[in-house]
Amino acid sequence: MINGDVSWWWRDTGGVPNPREPLPGDLAMDVCIVGAGYSGLWTAYYLKTLQPDLRVCIVEQRFAGFGASGRNGGWLTNSVTGGRSQYVERHGPDAAIAQQRALNETVDEVIDVTRREGIDADVVKGGELEIARTPAQLARLRKAAAEESSWPHTDVVELDAAATRARVAVAGVLGGLWHPHCARIHPAKLASGLAEVVERLGVVIFEGTTARSLEPGRVQTDRGTVRADAVIRATEGFTANLHGQHRTWLPMNSSMIVTEPLPSAAWDDIGWSGRETLGDFAHVYMYAQRTADDRIAFGGRGVPYRYGSRVDTDGRTQERTIRALSRLLHDFFPVARQTPLAHAWAGVLGVPRDWSATVGYDSATGMGWAGGYVGTGVTATNLAGRTLADLVLRRDTDLTRLPWVGHRARRWEVEPLRWTAVNAIYTAYRGADRLESRGGSRTSALARIADLIAGR
Repeated sequence: MINGDVSWWWRDTGGVPNPREPLPGDLAMDVCIVGAGYSGLWTAYYLKTLQPDLRVCIVEQRFAGFGASGRNGGWLTNSVTGGRSQYVERHGPDAAIAQQRALNETVDEVIDVTRREGIDADVVKGGELEIARTPAQLARLRKAAAEESSWPHTDVVELDAAATRARVAVAGVLGGLWHPHCARIHPAKLASGLAEVVERLGVVIFEGTTARSLEPGRVQTDRGTVRADAVIRATEGFTANLHGQHRTWLPMNSSMIVTEPLPSAAWDDIGWSGRETLGDFAHVYMYAQRTADDRIAFGGRGVPYRYGSRVDTDGRTQERTIRALSRLLHDFFPVARQTPLAHAWAGVLGVPRDWSATVGYDSATGMGWAGGYVGTGVTATNLAGRTLADLVLRRDTDLTRLPWVGHRARRWEVEPLRWTAVNAIYTAYRGADRLESRGGSRTSALARIADLIAGR
């Protein structure tokens, strides 16, 4: 089994792509985007489609799709990062509804672009299925179902145990919650395909170029300075590496494993013919998909945070995390015990202090940003890219009036408070899951304490 090497997704495409040229020296552009993940690529795509003569470049430390965009679970789903209640409190219910509707539409927008631009990203729109395997999880599922059903555009369907098993036969399942606004994708294929598309549109991607600081009108890198009217920060989990941004977003670690292809007899047992994405109502939740070549890609939190906001380089994950994910995978799907693991990897995602994603642009300084997706960025990045394009081009649209535009969270605490708090949160969540596995329909008090510390 391979551990690291960025991700299995990249290995499946033939390995890490050949590097593009770095920044050749000082340069003048109209827009300079820092970060060639989904946020940066989508922003470049919509800027060039809206104004083809715009001079746009992307500065990337490694290669396009190196970060979370090439390592995630492949969920193109409609999640409102941080929940709708935050928008109700600050902007009213109509704003919250608009955010949800925009994310629903974004799922289809991404699918439409892949078809229009010829990006083969293994897309199947099978919806999202979240399951419960303990009485406490089932109670949370039912509460979530009632809450979601009270809002328009959520389109959730609550399933009993039999109906859930008919979709995906998870051992010990008690119930499920499904909605149609989600598609399974291959993350690296989407990232690489989108990078090729923006290059055809005239965007220049400079790889192997490290941004040192972002300031109004310029990006200073280890290869030279890019001067630009608009400077966009699209660095997500790697934001802490930038000068002055160390406490802006916390780099949270998430890990994945993937099996070798399962035999047809195993799939006869499991089902999963609809290719739904799969999650659960545990506190330390899992996420999974059935890949195009009939593997199970299975993820969850490992060691959640490295002291000092350190981030990894090659995607290697801890052996104890691999063992924990393997146990959970085999607990969900006992028939998968006969199929070896092929690859394990990890990556970082950006977490604001209030766990709420944001996009914004200051027209006075020309500084823009997008991120803090907390693991829901496959869809939100596209919405952010379209929104940033409108903001940069000073277009007043429905997107620029969405409630996440311009939102700012307070900074994370200094160390060692940050490390202590994050590890205490996930220790409590794991303890809560263990206690709930013994029975009882009440959410563990440990989880409520963790939510309080987290500020959720």
